[in-house]
Amino acid sequence: MKYGSVKNYIHGQFIDAPADRYMDVVSPVDGSLLSKVPMSAAAELDSAVQSAKSAAKGWANTPIKERVQVFFRYKQLLHQNLEELSKLIVEENGKTYTEAVAEIEKAIELTEFATSLPQLITGELLEVSRGIECRTEYVPLGVVASIVPFNFPSMVPNWTIPNAIALGNCMIMKPSEKVPLSVGRIAELLKEAGLPDGVFNVVHGDSVIVEAICDHPGIEAVSFVGSTKVAKIVYRRATYNYKRCLALGGAKNHLLVLPDAIPGMTAANITASMSGCGGQRCMAASAMVGVGEIDHIVSKIVDEVNKIVVGDNLGAVISKASKDNIEKYITSAEAQGAKILVDGRNTVVKGKEDGFYVGPTVIDYVTPDMDVAREEIFGPVISIMRAKTLDEALAIENANPYGNAAAVFTQNGGAARHVISNASAGMIGVNVGVPVPREPFSFGGWNESKFGVGDITGKSSIEFWTKLKKTTTKWNPEAGVNWMS
Repeated sequence: MKYGSVKNYIHGQFIDAPADRYMDVVSPVDGSLLSKVPMSAAAELDSAVQSAKSAAKGWANTPIKERVQVFFRYKQLLHQNLEELSKLIVEENGKTYTEAVAEIEKAIELTEFATSLPQLITGELLEVSRGIECRTEYVPLGVVASIVPFNFPSMVPNWTIPNAIALGNCMIMKPSEKVPLSVGRIAELLKEAGLPDGVFNVVHGDSVIVEAICDHPGIEAVSFVGSTKVAKIVYRRATYNYKRCLALGGAKNHLLVLPDAIPGMTAANITASMSGCGGQRCMAASAMVGVGEIDHIVSKIVDEVNKIVVGDNLGAVISKASKDNIEKYITSAEAQGAKILVDGRNTVVKGKEDGFYVGPTVIDYVTPDMDVAREEIFGPVISIMRAKTLDEALAIENANPYGNAAAVFTQNGGAARHVISNASAGMIGVNVGVPVPREPFSFGGWNESKFGVGDITGKSSIEFWTKLKKTTTKWNPEAGVNWMS
């Protein structure tokens, strides 16, 4: 075991969890044992909540100009520790080093946005009648929780940590039990940056802790990122307990390709979108709909995909179970009549034979009723469907229940505008395969990709992590009383 057993982080200290169960943390890269993570019980969560509560008043009363100084220092620490943090992501998640570096760079950008929050939450003040003023201000919720997935061990935690804490909240974080190591380093860096004890706490575990977070009366809001199946459960349970909740689920992102698309650029974008991070991201291209004659572009995509070297510029998937599930989808598509143009099944990387690898896979002549066309695969697989018209392609996109992203590849501005107006997704790309907004624009999908109001990053996140206080003051008693006062 390369690292010691993972510990919970409560009130600025790493604490052994008196857990009856531990789960192995296995590196997808080579199958080696990295650590063991405790399956904590509800009592450990309660300790973390009490810690957060003890820090909440003092942190909320700290002026935001002072609170964000922690994140100026934290941002610098992310820069200084970029190589170490990136290597840790590679070990526990399996993505390539280049992808891991990009993840930390995105965490830096997210933190940079949080440092700008004092300029964004100034509130409003207006003299609404002679001597009578109305004022609004953003007030923290108190103790909040963030439940994060395995596919971005650092970026997704930093979707919530900087904004929620800079806005005055204290946080309980529940990392994925598959990748618990990065959040431990985040906790250390936040403490080094000067964050007071109790403001950030980490409790490890499985569904027991997720359910306890949804039920705990001391937690005011819950954010979740993961599968749609679990997002629905978390949203339903948290809101049943009168908590604010924003739960992001899965996706089935459609790329619409028109015959006039630039072949080389389109193929490169689609290949990067479907294979980046092993296809294990909710913004990955999973389904392509070709409109009219697009065989020349499909040929280019195959050429681009064949340049990928598994284990070099394509990393591992998270587990053997994930590898088996992805390959099952490919086999199912083949049995249902689709044509496998590039087959990533049974991939083994020399020297890493115990790692979990799936090669990039291109499946053509998929029909909308096939499993690979309807369900989230979460692997480096692109399913190509065919449509005669753009409206037929949009009908296919609209029929899928998810709504994270959609993109169109064309040089026709009118066609692009038609897709922007009619695609049923919260994030749209034009000649962009992964249309993730940059800060201050916020991340968030539609339909069964998101449950709750608002977005998880950017300006929209302010509304989620705060409540609005409205104050009316009167300083002219001689004016008497009217309907305004």
